[in-house]
Amino acid sequence: MTIQQEALTGTQRGAIEDPARTRGRRSRTGSAIFIFLLIAGGGAAYHFLNQPPQAAANSAPPPPSVMVSRPLEKTLAPTVGFLGQLSAVNSVEIRAQVSGYLTEYHFTDGQKVHKGDLLFVIDPRPYQIQYEQAKAGLRTAEAQLDLANQEFWRARELKQRNFGSGQNVDQRTQQQRGAEAAVDQARAAIRTAELNLEFTHITAPFNGKISARRVSVGSLVNGGSNGASGGTNLLTTLVSLDPIYLDFEMSENDYRTYMRAHGKPTDKEAPLIDIILDDEAGTAIQGRLDFLDNAVERSSGTLRARATIANPDFALTPGQFARLRVPIGAPRPTLLVPPEAVAADQSHEIVMVVDKDNKVVPKPIRTGPLVDGLRVVKEGLSPDDRVIIKGLMRARPGATVTPEQGTITAKL
Repeated sequence: MTIQQEALTGTQRGAIEDPARTRGRRSRTGSAIFIFLLIAGGGAAYHFLNQPPQAAANSAPPPPSVMVSRPLEKTLAPTVGFLGQLSAVNSVEIRAQVSGYLTEYHFTDGQKVHKGDLLFVIDPRPYQIQYEQAKAGLRTAEAQLDLANQEFWRARELKQRNFGSGQNVDQRTQQQRGAEAAVDQARAAIRTAELNLEFTHITAPFNGKISARRVSVGSLVNGGSNGASGGTNLLTTLVSLDPIYLDFEMSENDYRTYMRAHGKPTDKEAPLIDIILDDEAGTAIQGRLDFLDNAVERSSGTLRARATIANPDFALTPGQFARLRVPIGAPRPTLLVPPEAVAADQSHEIVMVVDKDNKVVPKPIRTGPLVDGLRVVKEGLSPDDRVIIKGLMRARPGATVTPEQGTITAKL
């Protein structure tokens, strides 16, 4: 074998042996990296597990913030709630008292009217003619009375001179009295004709709000003094709105409690009561309880009661429902909280309060009615409690919170 062949053979052997040596070097390098990472990870874990507790606390989120306030305290009288319905003090059906064709109307449907305002006009011409006939009849009766008076005077003079009989005087006396009655009858006919002529102009009997008209111009209206039973036409209706009544039913127990607190209704001025309309704003107004019926209804065991409410702007209308609170005791300090601060549990109502350590504590309470937009708390709460009024969803019993001072205000 030549020197070149030996060199070639050596090169080929080197080429065959290089991959094995390369894999060995890579294996040693990978093991070194693995050991390095293991040592580094262990050091990091040791550092994390052995860090001070204060560092771990600093990484936790801060306690949620809530708004708190002490309950609002007001002097209020204990009350009992009722549901009532508004009704008009005066309500009337407008009907014609004379018959004829309707020629005019002088109002807009649903408008406010005043006592004496002209509403309808029925054709007055036939009744004007009757009035003129009645006046003519009076003149005729007065002329007959004058003749009867003269004949009575002559008969009496003749009787005094013995030229006439007593029978003739009696006849003239009867004729005179008949003529006087005819005059009275003629005068009554004039008053009837005047009244019928006046009835052709139908006016409002009191201040109030009028309904829609039920007849049109040109309609033949049937009138009469017998009302609806006489087949008269209903023209429209009118109700008074200021003041307005609120009618409700009071149980026997509530009546006794009310009488113990206020005595007989005539002993002093009727007490003020709060009335809440069933609208979104919970509008509150005041009225006076000025009527209690004289007997309890046997069928229902309730007593009919009524409050009177001023309604100058006609905002209230008959038929509406309203809630009312009747005072049944002397005024005393009362705690109030916003309705949204009260949560319902399975068996009772609760509010969330924050103690001196800023921890949330649930408190069961017993609530009363709404007053000025706030809920009355009858028991379970003290004036010094810090009630959560905002952020209730972030407050869990036993959790720590960050309280922010707020204020409870009444919605007057």
